[in-house]
Amino acid sequence: MTTAPRPSGIPPMPERNPKALRAAIAEHTPALLPDFDAHWKWAIADTYDLAPVPAFMAQWWTEFALARDPRLARTVHDLEARAADAATATEAKQLLTQAAHLRREAGKAEPGR
Repeated sequence: MTTAPRPSGIPPMPERNPKALRAAIAEHTPALLPDFDAHWKWAIADTYDLAPVPAFMAQWWTEFALARDPRLARTVHDLEARAADAATATEAKQLLTQAAHLRREAGKAEPGR
């Protein structure tokens, strides 16, 4: 599968496996790569435990899905920053709920999309 950006400029999601995800991150969102590699080393490689791989993939799948779309990433980060500065807990909760919804939707991206 190609990882060339689509006409929108947003690269497609890779195959759903750690190797393909890492390659897509390295190619399209290299600023995430040090954290991806450190998390992999800490959670998987150093422990020789594959049980955390599904949770690892879910987290990084969503992170890449957001980061590959700068407009979406800015929106989510803005909502989270506004929540941190919110005047009330109710306002913060509403902002974080919106950010969480966008994160969940991003995490549903299918390979090739």
